[in-house]
Formats: sequence, C-alpha cells, structure tokens
Amino acid sequence: MTELETILQDSMIWVEGIAALVSILYYSRIKNQYWKYFSYYLILMFLCEVIGKWGENFIDYNKQNFFNYFVIPVEFIFFYWIYAAKSFGKPKLFYAISALYLVSLIFGDIFSTKKIIMSFSYTFGCLILMGLVIMEYYKQINSSNILNFNRNPMFYINLGVTLFYIGTLPFWTFFAYIIVYREIYHIYFSYFLLSGIVMYLLFSISFIWGRQNS
Repeated sequence: MTELETILQDSMIWVEGIAALVSILYYSRIKNQYWKYFSYYLILMFLCEVIGKWGENFIDYNKQNFFNYFVIPVEFIFFYWIYAAKSFGKPKLFYAISALYLVSLIFGDIFSTKKIIMSFSYTFGCLILMGLVIMEYYKQINSSNILNFNRNPMFYINLGVTLFYIGTLPFWTFFAYIIVYREIYHIYFSYFLLSGIVMYLLFSISFIWGRQNS
C-alpha cells in the first residue's frame, strides 16, 4: 500500500470507532426504538475491524473467511433490514432479499473462477442494496417532509451507503482487471478507503442531527 492508503486505512478504523462511540453517547435517546440496533451494528463493525487489524497477533484465524462469511453478510443483511423492513415497512421484502443474498453466498464459489467477478455474492449483495438505495431516494424525494431532510437519519445513511457500497461496486466487481492498471487501482482503492471514512462520519451525523422515530 502507498503511504496515503495506509493513513486512510488506519483512519477508517478509528472513524468507525468514533461512530460507535457517538451511537453509545446518544443511546439513551434511542434505547426504546429500533435505532438501538444501529448502535449495536456500529459497535460490532468496529470490533470486527479491530480483530481484522490486530487479531492475528493474539488468535489464529482465517481473516479472509472471517470477512467473507461473517462481517460482509452481517453488513448486507443489516442494511436490508434497515431499508426494507423498517424504512419501507416491508418485512417480507427483507426476508426475500436476505434469502436471495444467502443463496448467492452459499453458491458464490461456483463463479470464483471467472476473473471478471471478484466475489459473486458481494456483487449480488451490492446490486440488491443499490435497488434499495434508489427506492429510498425516491421515498425521500416524494416525502411531504422533504424540507426537513436533514433531520431524517436515513438521509445520512443512504448517502453514506451510496458513496461507499455503490460507489465502489465497480472496483470490487472488476477487481481482477483494475489491479493490472496500478495507477487506476491506487486511485480507486484510495477512494474506497476515503468513502468508508465519509460513510461512518455520516452515520455519526445521523445520530447527532437526525431525529430517530420508533
């Protein structure tokens, strides 16, 4: 990694910690609402990143499998829940898309030999998330409360997810091709890290400026 990438990667971990800390500080305001699970999620993700960064110094584990079969699935399924079950009020949609994603995770190895796809399940999961993001933008634009968008925590969450997950989808989907062109790779990888930092800052803002409703 370049020096910039190292700085951004280390910064991203601590920004995740800041987001988790902010959610704890505002927990009393959301403890009786479903948003408390967003706090649990942020704390869990920070702990997972800490394990990914320093865990090998203390325990023997497969980092790749840890992220591919636990961390990333938790990320996707949690956001499916926030969008489909809570924001849209469609729990059946949540169960359906979660099942489809889990099927892609189980059978994704079939596609691992195709260089054009780095991770079939990740790409598929992001495409589902992209559909939910578009639906959320449509919902917010057509909301009667659009002028108070800055008080809607989903505005910040949706923007963060757009920048990070959707913005870096081509990078991971076509990773095998992009990595050959080192200059493009380093630019896009730096964007991946920077967008992650911005996303977790937006998650923090969703607690500070947003008005969570049960």
